[in-house]
Amino acid sequence: MQTRLHNAIGLCQKAGKCVSGATAVELALKGGKALLVLLEDRASVQTIDGYRAMCETRQIGFHLVETVGEAIGKPSRIVMAITDRNFQKMIEDAMASDPRV
Repeated sequence: MQTRLHNAIGLCQKAGKCVSGATAVELALKGGKALLVLLEDRASVQTIDGYRAMCETRQIGFHLVETVGEAIGKPSRIVMAITDRNFQKMIEDAMASDPRV
């Protein structure tokens, strides 16, 4: 993962402007709080398809990235939702600067 993206995700976690883990992300999606969902690219096809469908239904951004869990200091987590517009923009800008994402 590019350093800029990794740093933006970590800063978002430190600021408390995201949720992570399957249950928390699904609640944020259903509650209308999620603005952007990041899922590790190593997730299973069914997991990817499930989150992609939930995001498309709610017209929320969805991206596959590397090492989401490591970026937020929780290596076992593979999914997170951004709940703040400023952090959403920061993370999307960081992704746009990396053609691999």
